[in-house]
Amino acid sequence: MKYVRMAIEKESPEQLGYDKIKYNLTESSIRDRSLSDFGVVVEDMLLPYGDHFGKEELREVIAAQWGKPLTAENILVTSGAAGALFIIATSLLEKGDHIVVVRPNYATNIETPRAIGCDISYVDLTFEEGFRVDVEKVESFMNDRTKLISFTSPHNPTGTVLREEELKVLVDLAERRGCWLLLDETYRELAYGKQTSPAATLSDRAISVSSMSKSYGIPGIRIGWLATQDPELYELFLSAKEQIGICGSVVDEEIAFQVLKNKDTWMPQILEYNKKAFNTMKKWIESEEAMEWVEPEGGVVCFPRIKPSLPVDIDLFYDRLNNEYGTYVGPGHWFEMPRNYMRIGYAWPLPEELEKGLEGISLAIKDSLKAR
Repeated sequence: MKYVRMAIEKESPEQLGYDKIKYNLTESSIRDRSLSDFGVVVEDMLLPYGDHFGKEELREVIAAQWGKPLTAENILVTSGAAGALFIIATSLLEKGDHIVVVRPNYATNIETPRAIGCDISYVDLTFEEGFRVDVEKVESFMNDRTKLISFTSPHNPTGTVLREEELKVLVDLAERRGCWLLLDETYRELAYGKQTSPAATLSDRAISVSSMSKSYGIPGIRIGWLATQDPELYELFLSAKEQIGICGSVVDEEIAFQVLKNKDTWMPQILEYNKKAFNTMKKWIESEEAMEWVEPEGGVVCFPRIKPSLPVDIDLFYDRLNNEYGTYVGPGHWFEMPRNYMRIGYAWPLPEELEKGLEGISLAIKDSLKAR
């Protein structure tokens, strides 16, 4: 496999240096949280190799929160959702296999199959169609070599959410065509309306992925998981995990267990914070005549654009935004989209940072308007 560093990683705030960013609107998660926020206490503990499946109590909590028919035996703990996605792609796909994937998307969902040498058909979401996909037409992208259909809901970076009936159409399609449906559900608990069923609860042809990073704000412990009802598939994924790293960190898994078992006590706070941040974002968009968006239905990010009709020097815009106003967003090229699009993470910055960052976007647009 020929790996290529993704722009979203090369230009990430952790690579640039957080100390160089005044208003960080690039992040795609709830603001980073500490152990004390969750009441986690890690006592002196033995540090052996851990359970290769992941801590049993952690898997039991995850399965119980995701619902029947899932049990702990259907949950494989991984190194973040990124680790789960890597395991799935490298286990199921070979050079020359065909996949169908939604675009724009979180880069790993595309780059790993690309590095493997897969033939990829892109279901391109457009602003004009509300970043929604006609799931009835997904089959038209498939062929006899199709191994995987890859979706994300709530979607990163647009915030759109699959309806329950749309998810069932995709599940039925995977069952009929004998391929796999992968649903990255990292933001599932931050859907603004009714949550859809986890894909893995609906069929043994569906694989669900999630993590502790985005919705909970603790990416530092690197805990994610995948769920599948297929025991042979689970064994395949476990084999990949063991060859990559044997097992996970027993410390990280203990922290994740303590956090998740008490989720009902702290999750309402996250939901309330996210709601207030979303309202700030929405108010600004509605007042900023140079911008337009498809209003997100979940998650912590949106994908607005500078109106195409405006004569904005995009390179100058980003130069002014970063260097004059100290504000950073995720530019469109991170997602193989034009640079007048930008991903804005509204739940990571503090309220005053979000307001100042959005003001910086407005000022940078004015600074970069070309003379007609």
